[in-house]
Amino acid sequence: MSETHDESPAIEITRGTATEEELAALIAVVSDAYAQESSDAVAEEPRVSAWTRTQRSLRAPLRRDIPWGRFSG
Repeated sequence: MSETHDESPAIEITRGTATEEELAALIAVVSDAYAQESSDAVAEEPRVSAWTRTQRSLRAPLRRDIPWGRFSG
């Protein structure tokens, strides 16, 4: 838990009356679960095949501002 997150989960008790010990236990468990899940949530790096690395790129699009053959007068 070395990272500090700006957004922390919001906990709201909607029914009943919880004691301070119950709230402390709830906050500890939920905060730990949230921190664990956020540290495990990592996107995989996309694999680049050898074909993708060595293939030629597509040609540049045709320039429409230059007339065909460049000899139009």
